[in-house]
Amino acid sequence: RLSESVRELQADRDRLREFVADVSHELRTPIAALRMYTELQRAGQVDEETRTEFLDRAAQQIHRLEWLSTNLLDLSRIDAGIYPLDMRDGDLRDPVRAVVEAQSEVAELRGISLGSEVPSTPVEVRFDRERIIQLLTNLVGNGLKFTERGGSVQVDLAMDEDGAHIEVRDNGPGIPPEELPRVFERFYRGTNTGEARASGSGLGLAIVRSIVEMHGGAIDVASVVGEGTVFRIRLPRRPLVDAAAAGTVGAVREEEGS
Repeated sequence: RLSESVRELQADRDRLREFVADVSHELRTPIAALRMYTELQRAGQVDEETRTEFLDRAAQQIHRLEWLSTNLLDLSRIDAGIYPLDMRDGDLRDPVRAVVEAQSEVAELRGISLGSEVPSTPVEVRFDRERIIQLLTNLVGNGLKFTERGGSVQVDLAMDEDGAHIEVRDNGPGIPPEELPRVFERFYRGTNTGEARASGSGLGLAIVRSIVEMHGGAIDVASVVGEGTVFRIRLPRRPLVDAAAAGTVGAVREEEGS
């Protein structure tokens, strides 16, 4: 037992080292870019047009730092078991429609068709609306980011006796089969180093999986290179959350009402 405990501690230490190294790497790029923009402008070696371009790029890097810090904070709260859920009975069609509407302008600008299909009757389950919006925004955002102009992203919602089923699918480039088992790992962005993948933090899908599991659900992914990718989420009607589970996946506040 002692030997097994030592191995677990060593594994945790190795994961922590890898995590810190990944965070350092992710922070280095935007910080270096901001330093370069600042130094060039302080030296007075840029004209007005170049200065405007620098300011635009600096704003993008600041947004990237904000996004990264928010995701890291979410993950730290999840690990610490203090990621709060505001569980309420509600209609799951509401967050699906809200995300599709919110992302419709981005889809239009990128020339991508974004749509949804939901039942005509309410999909009544118990869920945290803001967290579901967060995970759907991540999945839809990924689909829009990787799908080429003229492609499509679709969000489908269905209900059966076991609970709700959500599918987010696109007809983008797809994910190689050897990478599929790792897509939910922190900081993993695959071997495709294109602009879209390089602009991500590699944290979004890790947070998505955590949110699904905190709802007592499950998520899986299927993909065919050259054809597209589909994420499937299954959520129970009423998650079973006890004190022990809450201590592991987050503090859950149960409230009635919408």
